Amino acid sequence: MESLQVSDYMNTHPVKLNVDMPVAQAVEALLASGQSGGPVLDSKGKVVGFLSEQDCIAQMIASSYYREQICRVGEIMKTPVLSIKPYMSVIELAQLLLKEKPRVYPIVDDDGVLLGSINRTAVLRAIDVQLNDGYQRAG
Repeated sequence: MESLQVSDYMNTHPVKLNVDMPVAQAVEALLASGQSGGPVLDSKGKVVGFLSEQDCIAQMIASSYYREQICRVGEIMKTPVLSIKPYMSVIELAQLLLKEKPRVYPIVDDDGVLLGSINRTAVLRAIDVQLNDGYQRAG
């Protein structure tokens, strides 16, 4: 199987969240984008955290229980962020997905600036395309 790079299958328009954003606004952004989580960026576009649907659900339950609504993304985001580089192989990422929990990985350049994201579905699609191409060549 020839090497596939993450950059060939990444989402180049991931949802972008910031530390000071209210969680309610982040939820709206996630819902509008159809993405299950997103990187949290600083003012220079560097990834400083990650916010998932699961993080938001937990906060929304707590907010409804305690009747508090003002919570910022920075208070509940996950750090450190498991990010990857665009030149990583899809197969390497697939192996990482078998060990690690994240469903979405931010893709950053060597300075930590967000370039895109990739999820499990995109990895599965990349491997499927590669396998189908290999079967057609063999047949």
